[in-house]
Amino acid sequence: MTEPGGWKLIIHRKAEKALKRLNGSILERIRLAIRELKNDPRPQGYKNILGYENLYRIRVGEWRIIYAIEDEQLIILVLEIGPRGGVYRESK
Repeated sequence: MTEPGGWKLIIHRKAEKALKRLNGSILERIRLAIRELKNDPRPQGYKNILGYENLYRIRVGEWRIIYAIEDEQLIILVLEIGPRGGVYRESK
């Protein structure tokens, strides 16, 4: 998912599996949030994950999207998608 001169968005297999398990409005909200990362990889409300230099999270309701930003290569790597609390335990 690349736009000329823009950010490249890569979704890790683990995050893809999480998306496949979702449905309804939360799936659409998460997909929209991921697409918006290409326009602004540091949207309002994003937070740096403590202990990691380039790892961030955004909140979508009770769900979290964990992603990395590679500024030099203009890459956003979506690593995990999960419910609040559980996603942090799995990413360590």
